Amino acid sequence: MKIGILGIRGIPANYGGFETFAEELATRLAARGHDVTVYARSNNLRDPVRTYRGVRIVVLPTIPTKHLDTAAHTFLSVLNALGQGVDAILMCHAANAVFCVVPRMAGTPIALNVDGIERLRKKWGRAARMVYELSERLSTRVPSVVVADARVIEDYYRSRYAADPVMIAYGADCERDEGVDALRALDLQPREYLLYVSRLEPENNAHLVVAAYRAVETDRPLVIVGDAPYADAYIRRLKAAADRRVLFPGAIYGRDCRQLRSHAYAWIQATEVGGTHPALLEAMGAGNCVLALDRPEHREVLGDDGLYFDGAGDLTALMSRVLRDGELAARLRGRARERAASRYSWDTVTDQYEALFERIAGAAK
Repeated sequence: MKIGILGIRGIPANYGGFETFAEELATRLAARGHDVTVYARSNNLRDPVRTYRGVRIVVLPTIPTKHLDTAAHTFLSVLNALGQGVDAILMCHAANAVFCVVPRMAGTPIALNVDGIERLRKKWGRAARMVYELSERLSTRVPSVVVADARVIEDYYRSRYAADPVMIAYGADCERDEGVDALRALDLQPREYLLYVSRLEPENNAHLVVAAYRAVETDRPLVIVGDAPYADAYIRRLKAAADRRVLFPGAIYGRDCRQLRSHAYAWIQATEVGGTHPALLEAMGAGNCVLALDRPEHREVLGDDGLYFDGAGDLTALMSRVLRDGELAARLRGRARERAASRYSWDTVTDQYEALFERIAGAAK
């Protein structure tokens, strides 16, 4: 099949979960013989590649502002994909639901992965939240099929909109990287630091993690990996609130991020908006002791193989507990990795998307 994947910033992944998802899925589909194109934004390029592991990359311009970046690029990507005669489109993010209209009118089947509940993100004002709520409604009506990445998101769309989503989870990379080059660059030692990795936006609660860590008596540093466009003021406040033990190396991807995941003493997952978080799965797959904000989507993924906190005080207590109890941390590492390997396979995810594309493409003929 000829498949277009759009609504993201591009691959190789250098931003967030959807980009990681697109990279893992697209490259596996290409390896199976499909003709796969991923659409990338001109303002997100680090390397000017036009093919990546068998996937064709089409770079298109955008309007690089907080409210227009995604919309402008997705619109151009839809037009290009239709011009290429794709058999099916995978669009990412419920905010792009309105752009499913054109492919449906053209007779091209389109699957929309809605991700989490975007209107709940703290960075959006009232007008933006109203737009995102409208997008949720359109998500249930315009695309050929809606895809949820977690049972909690599937249940949300069923109960709120009487929709019938297909549930396909994200996958987990369970390969460890025993190299330590990334650690040396930050003057870190294996199992001697706590790790948080996420976009530095308010709903991902890096500020809560920093506040909780301040009360922990330890020499092990806290490493805050991440960045975010249009969040400069928040990041400045975050750094001002941190003490000298907290490191802010910025966004880190690829091999270096795998090394940091593989050697952390514990991983802190503090996100509160979304479905299945790829970063959480990657942390589990690398064998991390996970401390997670108590949210239904995190319990769905992590189950009883991690520890949960409700606020800064709880997190302080949990960090102190696992730092004192090395045997507990080691047990949770093994259990988390086993759960990720047994329940979240990228090959299984690819099987499910491949079958979905075959079904909707066949129905459109």
